[in-house]
Amino acid sequence: MFQVGEMIICDHNGVCRVLDVTEMPELQKGVLYYELEPVYSKGSRIYVPVNSRKLVMRRVSTAEEVEALLDEIPHIETIWIANEKKREEQYREVARRYDCREWVKIIKTVHMRKKNRSLEGKKITYIDEKYMKLAEENLYGEISIPLKIERSRVEAYIKDWIGNKEKK
Repeated sequence: MFQVGEMIICDHNGVCRVLDVTEMPELQKGVLYYELEPVYSKGSRIYVPVNSRKLVMRRVSTAEEVEALLDEIPHIETIWIANEKKREEQYREVARRYDCREWVKIIKTVHMRKKNRSLEGKKITYIDEKYMKLAEENLYGEISIPLKIERSRVEAYIKDWIGNKEKK
């Protein structure tokens, strides 16, 4: 069970702060709910049953876990599927896990596709762009919390981290 004040990932809502754990008789008597505030949507409130099996809920990664992930990025495989429909299905399946490593897979895949398509004189597809944005918002939003940096600075931070590791 998450504690009041704790930062968690709550499915498609991203990073949320647990504001309260309470019973809500008007919804369902005898059931405890988390009252959550999405960190990047101030003023919003979400109520999720504590024992929900439908949503992915987990603690935000620690700084140590983030650093380990950053070290692993060069070795994380991409989702290289030529068929557009099958690649979208794979993006969707990977995205449902709300896992940082999975977000990296999508971002790396789209970066590679963007580069290859650019060489062919083509633009990135709508699907690639859609999932890239989703992956970046979720990954950067989560990473910014334990590293205590603004979400807008996370991409540059990751590039610097990888660049510094490659120099060594």
